Amino acid sequence: MATAPLPARVLVLGLGYSARHLAALLQAEGIACSGTVRDPSAAAADGLLRHRLAEGQPIDAALRAAIRSADAVLCSVPPDADGDPALRLLGEALQDAPALRWVGYLSSTAVYADRDGGWIDLHAAADATDATALRRLLAERQWRAYAQARGVASAVFRLPGLYGRGRNALVQLAQGKARVVVRPGLVFNRLHVDDLATAVLAAMRRPHGHALYLPADDEPAPPQEVLAYAAALGGWALPAAQAWDDPAVPASLRRFYASNKRIDSRGTREALQWQPTFATYRDGLADAWANGDGHR
Repeated sequence: MATAPLPARVLVLGLGYSARHLAALLQAEGIACSGTVRDPSAAAADGLLRHRLAEGQPIDAALRAAIRSADAVLCSVPPDADGDPALRLLGEALQDAPALRWVGYLSSTAVYADRDGGWIDLHAAADATDATALRRLLAERQWRAYAQARGVASAVFRLPGLYGRGRNALVQLAQGKARVVVRPGLVFNRLHVDDLATAVLAAMRRPHGHALYLPADDEPAPPQEVLAYAAALGGWALPAAQAWDDPAVPASLRRFYASNKRIDSRGTREALQWQPTFATYRDGLADAWANGDGHR
């Protein structure tokens, strides 16, 4: 796939945990970047310009100007029952984006049904039928339809569990919030937020009509194994284990443990010429520990 220059201006819709890491990488590359939040009054030390985007609030002149000048737009806003709320709120304004040439959407591997530990790759059917998956798939379709109507490139990133400095098993253990929930045979992949950022940057360099990517680490692993490694790093005792179907485990957490699948990201790596820096959870947790996460 031919490479293209990186965009000069990027607008990120939804400056959450992962999107802030992407914005930092974009800024480090010399790319002008701004983003949306529900409440821009919260202080931030990163110098990133934040625009307000919320239901019932007018789109101000600064956000309209950011849309008009953006070469690329990436959305990380969680979907609702009607699909992507950011696209819905900005639909009219996004029609006035003459510089736009690429849009991206951060989705989830939750769109794939349980595989009983089997592998998922770029050719796998997105066959989950629960409400969360259907919302994600609807939002994906909406962004692809917008890109097609505008004649610009698009990319959907279906992501596993994200972690990184400040959000990981070390922090959970240090705060006393870790739970050892065990489902025999369960494994899943993870992705460090810094690796997500480099994957998105690689996709911007290789714009494609309607691209789909599955960035992930190299080692699908049981969650209790990850907690045990983090506990060994920090010298914590692990909490008592619970069975995943124990009634004391919250229903939301039981749903998370109900899906057992492995992600084959080789197609994504080949298409983007990308490799994760943190190939396993051990690499990512060791980096977080070395940078102060979990230290008393």
